[in-house]
Amino acid sequence: MSKRILILGAGEMQGVSIRIARERGWKTVVIDGNPAAPCRNLADRFEPIDLKDVPAIVDFARDLQNNGGLDGVFTAATDFSVPVAAAAAACGLPGHGLEAAKNASDKLRMRACFAAAKVPSPRCARVTRENLADIAATLKDAGLRLPVVVKPADSMGARGCVRVNEENALEIACADALRYSRSGTAIVEEYMEGPEFSVEALVFDGEFHLTGFADRHICFPPYFVEMGHTIPTALPEADRERIISVFRAGTEALGLSHGAAKGDIKLTPDGPMVGEIAARLSGGYMSGWTFPYSSGIDLTGAALSLAVGERPGELEPSVSKVCAERAWISLPGTVASVYGLEEAAAIPGVRNVIPRAGAGDRVVFPRSNVEKCGNCLAVHEHRDEAIRLAEKACAGVFLRLAASDPATGEFLSGKSDEYPPSAFDLERLPETVSYLPVKFSFFDAVPVPETVVHALDSARDWQGRLLRDAVEQAVAFEPGLADKLVYEDKKVRLQYWNALLRGGIQGIVYTYDCDKQYT
Repeated sequence: MSKRILILGAGEMQGVSIRIARERGWKTVVIDGNPAAPCRNLADRFEPIDLKDVPAIVDFARDLQNNGGLDGVFTAATDFSVPVAAAAAACGLPGHGLEAAKNASDKLRMRACFAAAKVPSPRCARVTRENLADIAATLKDAGLRLPVVVKPADSMGARGCVRVNEENALEIACADALRYSRSGTAIVEEYMEGPEFSVEALVFDGEFHLTGFADRHICFPPYFVEMGHTIPTALPEADRERIISVFRAGTEALGLSHGAAKGDIKLTPDGPMVGEIAARLSGGYMSGWTFPYSSGIDLTGAALSLAVGERPGELEPSVSKVCAERAWISLPGTVASVYGLEEAAAIPGVRNVIPRAGAGDRVVFPRSNVEKCGNCLAVHEHRDEAIRLAEKACAGVFLRLAASDPATGEFLSGKSDEYPPSAFDLERLPETVSYLPVKFSFFDAVPVPETVVHALDSARDWQGRLLRDAVEQAVAFEPGLADKLVYEDKKVRLQYWNALLRGGIQGIVYTYDCDKQYT
């Protein structure tokens, strides 16, 4: 019998669930606060409803149930598991309980549940605008010591999340976190040292089924930008089992009983600790992309089945591969053009090249996971090769920035020890630097700063490019750079080399475009 399902969210991350539901012959009703949401046209019916408006969503679900029937309510990779649970409960449909969904959506409630059940997680303190000025006293009362992590109590994607090492930075960090909180609440918690992992499970009929375990690659402190993940994890079995045990205990402590659960767990020197657990499928191209690529399991389909009261199909892997997801990023500025997308997609083993920024878009150096510019996903039998392919694909994508943009110029003039970091971890070159001839493909004797020569085949930029490869790639994208690097006087060459060290390929090409604009 055909089902009708209400799906919250019509973004790219929800497109997988809409497609699978329709392939099953189900009727899909999709809502999103964005009337131009990219996957709205995949739905049988789309309605622009604010996903934060729980009463409106509950009323809409009841109306669907009374007029044609409703079999389930679902979301993936959104902050909105509470409205899903509220609508399902109001209609008597399967799903996590409303209180459990609230526990998994509010980090303060979550921490209280973990503390009561003795699930290891960081101690924390509550921050609002009312106690913002007394934040140091709040930390002292909670027994917290620096460094700490500040984050919104009810957001995702690492928005407003930052490590704070100095007391004088606390108030600014908390004020920023509060901007991203729907409830006007932030938390300050102990900093957890150690690698981070994404784990995913389906919970139903009193059973806990682990469905995914990935290594997360977190970069650019003091922020927590995930530059990719690799699935399955390379962690030894004993450590895997410890993390799974803590994850299972965390889902039980929150009361999650019917649906998906997604956890961020750190392996600290004191053992696994829960960062957070959400009552939904993961985002970041994991649940709908890298997990099925690596295992053959239709995880989204299994979660959809649970949402309509059906037992999921096969949850045992049918293939055993490694999938690596990596991101590409940008300097601040405005994108003029994008190069290399087709070439990246043509690399054998690369499954997806997903641009998130195109010509005319404003871009920033990321402080959160929603500010990256695109993603590449690669699959291979061998872990190292899957990673190499994903990184190669990302490194082949180039965002050329519009000339004479104040944000780009300010970035390139910044000091390398400030955030954002420099593309290459090398000192800014002084005017007195001397040059040595080095062979490149475009010229046999390119004058290279003497202090840089030793790093040509060892220093890497944000995307993993060797410095030598960055020079070659920059000239390939803009052949006019060859003359600048070879024939210009030392002062001009110095400007170009410093732009490369600070801003990578984008920096040196931007400098060329600015010079060309005024000549």
